[in-house]
Amino acid sequence: MSRTFDELVAEAQAVSVDGWDFSWLDGRATEQRPSWGYQRTMGEHLARASAALDIQTGGGEVLAGAPKLPPTMVATESWPPNVAKATRLLHPLGAVVVADSDEPPLPFADGSFDLVTSRHPATVWWEEIARVLRGGGTYLSQHVGHSSVFELVEYFLGPQPEEVRRARHPDDERRDAEAAGLEVVDLRFERLRIEFFDIGAVIYFLRKVIWMVPGFTVDQYRDRLRELHEKIENEGPFVAHSTRFLIEARKRG
Repeated sequence: MSRTFDELVAEAQAVSVDGWDFSWLDGRATEQRPSWGYQRTMGEHLARASAALDIQTGGGEVLAGAPKLPPTMVATESWPPNVAKATRLLHPLGAVVVADSDEPPLPFADGSFDLVTSRHPATVWWEEIARVLRGGGTYLSQHVGHSSVFELVEYFLGPQPEEVRRARHPDDERRDAEAAGLEVVDLRFERLRIEFFDIGAVIYFLRKVIWMVPGFTVDQYRDRLRELHEKIENEGPFVAHSTRFLIEARKRG
């Protein structure tokens, strides 16, 4: 027997959204994964590095999955609950976690690292990335692309202007990386299918990925949530599409 709207809402509001682990959505939502396998690719680069920096590490879950960390491994994170979680997870592996505001400058000397990584950075300060990389060093990241999950965003916020839909376009990121003195050696983009099977999954996702619908609360959007619940009940999963791109850039010199 299916659960009621109120039961699903209460459950999704009560669960913790700390860290960057989405396992609570198992069986409730699915997301197609990019073909390049970021964690595996990152792990291969880390195994060859001598000093690496993982920017905006979240709870450290992605970095902790690497088979081998370099002798010097540093991660930054701005959100206090994630700083604590990443510290617990990464310190036993030999990585140092630094609380950082995600605003320039990065708290490291010029040329400190031969590898900088980041999975889904909310902001990308290309000049700072170039500054802390050694000559010949590499930036490897999987970025969220433009108009990602906008079927869901626009369900709540309405049609978005073109400049909002285009934000984080890979062509613009290439331009900005090159302007900072980096050579883009690999850039791959994919659009990937997402399905939400119940309204609780939608609520959890919007509570966790807070920039999708800024200031999202159940109370503010209860009527739209109820309509979406009924749509899912009657028509099946709500389908959206995420966008991702892999970017690898090398510092000249």
